[in-house]
Amino acid sequence: MSYLEPSEFVTKMVDAGESKIFMSAKDTLIRAFMAGAMLALAAIFAITVAMKTGSPLLGAVLFPVGFIMLYLMKFDLLTGVFTLVPLALLDKRPGVDVKQVLRNWGLVFLGNLGGALMVAFAMAFILTYGFDTDGGAIAAKVGHIGEARTLGYKSHGIGGWFTIFFRGMMCNWMVSMGVVGAMISTSATGKMLAMWMPIMLFFFMGFEHSIVNMFLFPFSMIMGGDFTLADYLIWNELPTVLGNIVGGFVLVGLPLYYTHVKTSPQRNA
Repeated sequence: MSYLEPSEFVTKMVDAGESKIFMSAKDTLIRAFMAGAMLALAAIFAITVAMKTGSPLLGAVLFPVGFIMLYLMKFDLLTGVFTLVPLALLDKRPGVDVKQVLRNWGLVFLGNLGGALMVAFAMAFILTYGFDTDGGAIAAKVGHIGEARTLGYKSHGIGGWFTIFFRGMMCNWMVSMGVVGAMISTSATGKMLAMWMPIMLFFFMGFEHSIVNMFLFPFSMIMGGDFTLADYLIWNELPTVLGNIVGGFVLVGLPLYYTHVKTSPQRNA
């Protein structure tokens, strides 16, 4: 594993953020679409493994495969750009402003949503043989997840809303460590190992990831989950996105930037 020093890979993080801002709309949307689709496939794969083996841990151990594939292909997740793109603004890179940051976030959001919805529809079609059957145990399981993680939170009122927010924050703390992990090594093996652990942790702990949820909840609704689009947006997606922003930028991007790029002078003894 060819390890890079933090001062090197944090500079790469800022460079990556700047590069994403100036990427064309076409490339940004395509890369985000593919990332959303691949992560959605990884999610349904991990749920299937957990159900068929009876081991949630095994599902969590295998889920990072999807994340690793999409990052090695340099596709973009919203949770990753939450961490990287603002660093280019903070570093005062030429031409980077708040409008450009929001433009990037908006395009990646749309791309991720499109990819996740495509897989949600395709998986629903596959499991029901073209909506001719009820979809079986896997569809029922995901339907239950959708209800529990919308109406379940809603039943706790404002405490439930902030529970989602903190779950989203903890999630992207770990996911962004996976994004950083892809930069701390120059070898493919080193990158994969560094990404694996934090992604496995977030999935096993049941934290809330805005892109995974773009698949789970629409899929659940297609399969008859008993909750509304408003329930999903208010009692899951919105607080999850906000929590993901805080977890990725405040808990990962900022600490690394201010301790390895904008370092303070050494103090005298």
